[in-house]
Amino acid sequence: MWLYTVLRFAVFLGVWGLLWLVRVPGLLGALIAMILSVPLSFVLLRKPRERMAANLQQRIEARRARDRDLDDKLSGGESAT
Repeated sequence: MWLYTVLRFAVFLGVWGLLWLVRVPGLLGALIAMILSVPLSFVLLRKPRERMAANLQQRIEARRARDRDLDDKLSGGESAT
């Protein structure tokens, strides 16, 4: 997840840097860069975003499985050792 976040910041800073090079003032350039970096990140960072989403889905499924196992043990579904 950190990699995707860093890449999103890199896209924003890259767009902001390009706007700075064409002499767009600082705060206005940052606002425009923020608006433009969202769709650019969506297109340019598709694979890292998909990997991050798959990783999060695996973690959610593993946590649900652990919760089900714990619920079974606490309800007496399995014998505790």
